[in-house]
Amino acid sequence: MSIKYIDMDLTNSILKNINSGVYDNVVPVEVSDIPGIDGVSVIDHSGLKHIGFYLDEVCTSLRRINPNLREYLFGTLYGKTSGSGNGQMVTFSRDELEQIGIQLYPYTAYGILNGGSATSYSDSRKNTDLNPELMRLYRSLFEKSSQNAAGKAKGITPAYINSDGTSGPSFMELKLRSLLIANLRYRMTIDRQNELFEGDSAKHSESAMSPMFQMTSVYNNEQITQELESYRTSPMLSELIETTGVDICRPLTGIQPMIAALTHSSVGKPKQVFSNAWGRDGELLPMPGGHGQNFLILSEVYSYLYNDLGKKFAWLGNVDNIGNIPDPVSLALTAMSGCEASFEFAFRTPVDVKGGILIRDKSGRLNCADIGPAISKEEVDRQEAAGKKILFNCATGLFSLEYLTENITGIIKNLPMRITDQNKDAGRYAQAEQVTWEIIGMLETPLILGVNKYDRYLAAKLLLESFMTSGLKLDDDSFPSHEDPEKDFRRTAENLYEGLRNNLSNGYGMKEVSGVWHPLSVEELKAEFRRK
Repeated sequence: MSIKYIDMDLTNSILKNINSGVYDNVVPVEVSDIPGIDGVSVIDHSGLKHIGFYLDEVCTSLRRINPNLREYLFGTLYGKTSGSGNGQMVTFSRDELEQIGIQLYPYTAYGILNGGSATSYSDSRKNTDLNPELMRLYRSLFEKSSQNAAGKAKGITPAYINSDGTSGPSFMELKLRSLLIANLRYRMTIDRQNELFEGDSAKHSESAMSPMFQMTSVYNNEQITQELESYRTSPMLSELIETTGVDICRPLTGIQPMIAALTHSSVGKPKQVFSNAWGRDGELLPMPGGHGQNFLILSEVYSYLYNDLGKKFAWLGNVDNIGNIPDPVSLALTAMSGCEASFEFAFRTPVDVKGGILIRDKSGRLNCADIGPAISKEEVDRQEAAGKKILFNCATGLFSLEYLTENITGIIKNLPMRITDQNKDAGRYAQAEQVTWEIIGMLETPLILGVNKYDRYLAAKLLLESFMTSGLKLDDDSFPSHEDPEKDFRRTAENLYEGLRNNLSNGYGMKEVSGVWHPLSVEELKAEFRRK
């Protein structure tokens, strides 16, 4: 266990709880309804042109403007006020929301969930299960890429492949660039505000969208740290670091312990440590305990951000989602509503097989049911067959740090532990994990933002998804397609590829030259912001 970086005490504690029945009452989420856009607790972010918030305290908090918002802003709150008495409302356009959100960047931190190594990502069985035809098409590329990813944290593997066949920057490198660009955009916004408003000029805050924070694991922390240091001189980051003065490559870090994989349910109880990985007797398999452990591992980081640095909000998302970059509209909506947290969901596509969906449970609460650990794939298929449009979790949350710091002990204690059977290249075993997004069911007023998947959720849960997003072999006649748009992998790949190009161009400030994406200079970025 020591050699494999497995926490023996934590593993034994989980085993003891399983065999004594502590987790027996942790049952799959019971689905009462599959909710859609309602304009209150589930907002259409992608199609939002304007939104109104009530000014009185009688209305639901999700549509009553947060009275503390003004203290964070320089200049004006914008908006148009209408009505009177209890019906008085202030309405904001999307452009106004964007400007408000940018002004909130100094009060916001951005966090990355790295988790363990890329086991499922490069697992041939899991990738084949997505679509056997697609695997045949990508076989040679898969074998090469899976070998390069072996033993590495997913975040430091290439986020995409250029059309000329070369690898692009890593997921982590892209994330760091997006934060530096957000900082630059904030500075330009304040400069513009100083031109527009008379009186005392607002000063730049060096801490806009920084420091970054992350959860690594004992298995990959040193590897990620070394990689981050090498990024300091990267063409993607170096000029932006020099311009902003932000040391983005030295994040606040919490290190997650590994737990051992456990025996498959077919073996029965008492459950034991799985010791036959890859068919080798005595071989243990280290596993992360799920991203839901972030509330424990990062609890001191959250406290430091709130109590010492004065941060009010914290973004949290998986490292493998290229679409997850700071979004000022989401930040403005979350801050205005005063809710505990907001979460992004998008309508499900054929590649969305690993993750959670939005449901309303038997108690009437909104919740996220993870496919596999919390809700069966058969139940999801049944709901879709009945005509329900499934909102799939984009694994992006924006939290009120006041809520997190005041409630962290209860969150750690009450977030469910899920025990799920796995059938992968390493063998048949069980995994114990906590899912971050099941916190939605613990909140009184969660805000759900319905986003365009191809703008905000370009996730690579599997290598084949990364190939699709990169637009590889789209011109091949054997690329799997289907008359049903919801089962058409070719159409999905075309949309993913278009989303990648839009994100690289607009979110990450890059341009394509001869089949390779290159970063824009700081002056080119400034010119783009002025043009917009």
